[in-house]
Amino acid sequence: MLQENRSFDHYFGNLNNYRQSLGLPADVDVAPAGVTNPANNGSGPIARFHMHDKCMELLSPFWNESHRDFNLKDPTSSTATLDGYAVTAGGFAAFEGLTDVAGKRAMGFYTEADIPYYYFMAAQFATSDRWFSPVMNRTQPNRIFGLGGSDFGYIYPPGNTGTNDPAPFPSTAKNIFQLLEEAHITWRIYSAGGSEDLKTLASHTYLSYFQPFASQHHDHIVPRSQYFTDVQNGALPQVALIEPDGADEHPQTDLQVGAKEVSLLINALMTSSSWKDSVFILTYDEGGSLYDHVPPQPAVVPDNIPPRFLHHDIPGTYDHTGYRVPLIVISPFSKKNFVSHTVMDYTAILKFIETRFNLPNLSARDKAQPDMTEFFDFANPPWMTPPTGIPTQPTVGPCTFQLP
Repeated sequence: MLQENRSFDHYFGNLNNYRQSLGLPADVDVAPAGVTNPANNGSGPIARFHMHDKCMELLSPFWNESHRDFNLKDPTSSTATLDGYAVTAGGFAAFEGLTDVAGKRAMGFYTEADIPYYYFMAAQFATSDRWFSPVMNRTQPNRIFGLGGSDFGYIYPPGNTGTNDPAPFPSTAKNIFQLLEEAHITWRIYSAGGSEDLKTLASHTYLSYFQPFASQHHDHIVPRSQYFTDVQNGALPQVALIEPDGADEHPQTDLQVGAKEVSLLINALMTSSSWKDSVFILTYDEGGSLYDHVPPQPAVVPDNIPPRFLHHDIPGTYDHTGYRVPLIVISPFSKKNFVSHTVMDYTAILKFIETRFNLPNLSARDKAQPDMTEFFDFANPPWMTPPTGIPTQPTVGPCTFQLP
C-alpha cells in the first residue's frame, strides 16, 4: 500500500527520540537540529518545526519543483544542496492563491504525538532510512514506476489535454500484475472507487494506465471493503495492492484520519488467520516536496526511453531516485526493531515479488534493486504473535491549515 506525498523527515524525524524512549538504539538517520531553508518571500531562513495542525496547504512535487528542491540555484547539478523546498512551496502558494507564500509548511514535521500508530509500528517491526521513491517527480510517474519499473518517459501524467503528456501509453509496457498473471500467481487490487461496478473501480487504480491489460482484468479489481472479508476468510490472493482513497494523507487532507484508516487495514491482518504467512508493506508514493535532509541517490536508468519535456522543463534523466519516503514492513517475519541503511527505491517491492515467485524483471531499475530479504528472518519468525500495546491512532486534529 502506497499512501500520498510525505517525506521521511516530515513523518519520522523524531524516530530516534522515540526509539530511545523504548530503550532502542538511536540508529536512524534523521535531520540534524537547526537545518533551514531560505523563505520564498525573502523573510529569512525557515527552520524545521513541529507542525501542530494536521492539515496543510498543497505543495508541488512536480519534476521542475523537485529538481529545484534538490539544488535551488543549479537544478541540473548532480550536487544536492536541498535548499529549494520552501521556495518551491511558497512559489506554488503564490501561484495558487494560497496563504503560505513563504513556504514554511515545507519545513514542518510530525512526531509520535501526532502519528503514534506509525511510530509504534516502525519501531517494533522494520523500517529504512534509505528508502526512496523512484523518480524526482509527482505521484503519477512514481506510481507507474512502482508498477512497471519505469515511467516510460512520462514526466507528466499520461493524458490528452492541458499539461498531461499526450503520447499514448505504450501497449507493450508490462507491469508486475501481468507477470503474476502469466505465472498463474493469484493477485487482486483493492480499489477505493466507492463502487461495485468493475469499470468504475478499475478507473480508480493506477493499473488503468496499462492498457489493454487492465481492461482485460476488471475481475481482479474489487472494492476495498472486500479486503476485510478476504482477510477474515483467509482468502487473500498471493499478491495484493491496496489503492489509496480520499483519506490518503495527501496535503489538504487530515493525515490522522488517513493513518487511522491504514491502522484498521493492518490490524485486521494481524488479528486474522492470514497473518501467519503475510507481509504488509506500507510506504508513500513520493515525498511531496516536504523537507528531507538526505538527497536522492544515484540510480540505474530503467530503459532507453528518455523523459519527454516541454520547453520550460529542467533537463535531466532517470539516473537518480526520488526523495526519501517512510517505510514500514509489517510481518511475522519482520526483524524486530530493524532499521535498514541500504539504499533502494520502492521498485525493490517489484524485486521482492519477482524473487519470491521467480519472475523476470520488468526493467533495469527493478533488476538492480536489493530483494528486501534483509528486512526478514524467515528461519525464526519474530512476530508470529503480533506485538501488544499497539496504540490507537487518534483523529483529534486540528485541521485548520494554520502555521505557527
